[in-house]
Amino acid sequence: MRSTGTSVFCAADGRSVSHEELMRLALEQAQAAAAAGEVPVGAVVALGGSVIGSGHNQPIGALDPSAHAEILALRAAARALGNYRLAGAVLCVTVEPCLMCVGAIVHARIATVVYGVLDPKGGALRSLLDPATLPLNHRFEIVGGVLAGECGALLQAFFRARRG
Repeated sequence: MRSTGTSVFCAADGRSVSHEELMRLALEQAQAAAAAGEVPVGAVVALGGSVIGSGHNQPIGALDPSAHAEILALRAAARALGNYRLAGAVLCVTVEPCLMCVGAIVHARIATVVYGVLDPKGGALRSLLDPATLPLNHRFEIVGGVLAGECGALLQAFFRARRG
């Protein structure tokens, strides 16, 4: 269930797509969140090398506590496929997902979760709990630390600016 490092998977057109490429797209989403005054977290879902969903944090603007980047990306991907099961998909997110998002990841049957930085106060992949120790009906690979410096810098700059 655990993994670190750089993985590559094959796109539909035969080219290789790296986790770094997906993380750069997730970082673009995180920047959109920051521009909207939301905590800068972004996510993308890819299947067969193609992005099928993306999202960024919107709980403030949407008045919705569940409007996390991961949830919005999963919803978009499910709509794109016409199925809430996203078997074989990769979810790439700039910050370690919370417990709510891990629940959605399990229900969506995501194959791999790639994240940038740990969330020591709310992360539910490594920081606060280990999904491998839970009696879940679905397991997924975890790849951490992808573009961690860039993901962390974006968060630090956002909170530094908010503190004034």
